[in-house]
Amino acid sequence: MKKVKWGIRVELVLLAALICACLGKALRNGERTDGSLVYREADESGEAVEVSVDGDFIKWVDFNITSEALGKAYELDVASYQEEVHVDWIELLAYVGAKNGGKFGKNSVSQIQEAAEQLQSGEATIEKLTKDMEYYDYYYEAYSAVLGGMVGEFSMEADGDTGESEWKTYYGLKAFSPIAKGFEYSHYDDFGSSRSYGYARPHLGHDMMGQIGTPIIAIESGYVEALGWNQYGGWRIGIRSFDGKRYYYYAHMRQNFPYNKSLKEGSVVTAGDVIGYMGHTGYSTTENVNNIEVVHLHWGLQLIFDESQKEGNNEIWIDCYELTKFLYRNRSETIKEEATKEWHRIHEMKDPAVEAFQKSAR
Repeated sequence: MKKVKWGIRVELVLLAALICACLGKALRNGERTDGSLVYREADESGEAVEVSVDGDFIKWVDFNITSEALGKAYELDVASYQEEVHVDWIELLAYVGAKNGGKFGKNSVSQIQEAAEQLQSGEATIEKLTKDMEYYDYYYEAYSAVLGGMVGEFSMEADGDTGESEWKTYYGLKAFSPIAKGFEYSHYDDFGSSRSYGYARPHLGHDMMGQIGTPIIAIESGYVEALGWNQYGGWRIGIRSFDGKRYYYYAHMRQNFPYNKSLKEGSVVTAGDVIGYMGHTGYSTTENVNNIEVVHLHWGLQLIFDESQKEGNNEIWIDCYELTKFLYRNRSETIKEEATKEWHRIHEMKDPAVEAFQKSAR
């Protein structure tokens, strides 16, 4: 009997080991228990990095690009705009992402520079550089979803030589920092830290601490998809990009006077517009309550590859800390209108994306 029991135990151990091996093989081959596909690629250090898709749309994105890498790729894009070979900043970032398994370490800036030099010299094309990178397309689509509306042509109102304003056309960064120019704030990388109000959950946004009434700026042009009270975010605004892939969430707006008074659901906003004011509302089922201890803006960026991801268990929120640092280079200058107590941008901007959206909506 003891021998039989011992034999059964051995068989159970062997069976468990076989199951683990099969599961490991399945994961390595791209199968997952929730039906999505998982690819594990090795970066230059040999460490496996997970890339998740389900065949139809991306289900997860880790956005780990540093502000330095964003800045270098952006500067190379702008500098080459009128050149024979115009390098695309998202292609450069996707190349480095695919090369390093989504990681952007100390060598990423030099890798971006080297890739740009090869492209501009004619030594290589982006197709040649990435032909052996199985997941380049994934990184390009993922990074395009994050950054797709941030760089392009636009017109900006400027002071002319005669004292009258005139319009000038530019190519460059047409996305803005969420905090108006001249208003101080502090922040740190708090993505994923714990929250307990209502239920235990990770923090899926980025907090910027400042003073009550600080003007909050539309990062990208889009339309107001949500506006009103939410017990977690207090007075909040949700703005969707015109291509539908980005949902910007601005929360904890000021008590009594949270938004630009002209805004309502469906309103079209241009990047750089004042949309609301910093406060500390939220954490209450009763509207207009200050239950947040620290005055701050919570802003989050949700990626939407399929509308089924908008709300529920399949939401994709990214870490915006490095992106916020990058956007600091473009802050909207504002002025207060004493009669209404509203803040407005000083220099208006014409974004072709706004004009195209309004034309298509007619």
